[in-house]
Amino acid sequence: MIRLHHVAFSRSFRVLWLLKEMGLDCELVRYSITDGSLRRPDYLELSPAGRVPALEIDGKVLFESGAITEYLCETRAEHGLGRSPGHAERSTYLEWLHYAETMAHLIANLNLQWVFLRDPSMRSPTLLRIEAKRLANTLKPLEKVLAEQDYLLPSGFSGADTMLGYNFLAAPYFVRFDKFPNLCRYVDRIAARPAYLAARAVDGKQTFYAQDFYEVADG
Repeated sequence: MIRLHHVAFSRSFRVLWLLKEMGLDCELVRYSITDGSLRRPDYLELSPAGRVPALEIDGKVLFESGAITEYLCETRAEHGLGRSPGHAERSTYLEWLHYAETMAHLIANLNLQWVFLRDPSMRSPTLLRIEAKRLANTLKPLEKVLAEQDYLLPSGFSGADTMLGYNFLAAPYFVRFDKFPNLCRYVDRIAARPAYLAARAVDGKQTFYAQDFYEVADG
């Protein structure tokens, strides 16, 4: 039995989607980021930082979505979603896989300011502008790469796409994508994949965002 510890609309979606791409069933154990369940001692035994995902598989517990993605792609290599050592695309695969966390860190900073600081007076307009600009800048190399190919690697879809593709659930709340047409087509492409649709169907409803777009007012 594979057991995924999961919060809807969070980084654990990366693992849920990847499992669907591999045709692997899992038991979903659901948590909320607001009720303290991720800080319980029993959960901290699984994920010491109190974050999702945590994955119980092969008699062990893994945490960190990047590590889980690499593990699944290497131990289930028959699905062709990893790039093994010696493969011509190995270095590019690893770069994009971990670039996903560069983007996600910026999204997390924006989430903290916009969503989790309930008192607007605690927010820093300067920081919000800087972080939104930095997030937009991370999209530029993707726009260039996706002008030449359908996915992050020339040979096709991989675990790097499930890692980085998840970020496009949240990034459009902070960056307008109209200047990134290749990226928009990529987002549409991954969102049409049967495994993505299957993962979204069981992911759960997002409860973070109360509006469609967040930006600092001029003035």
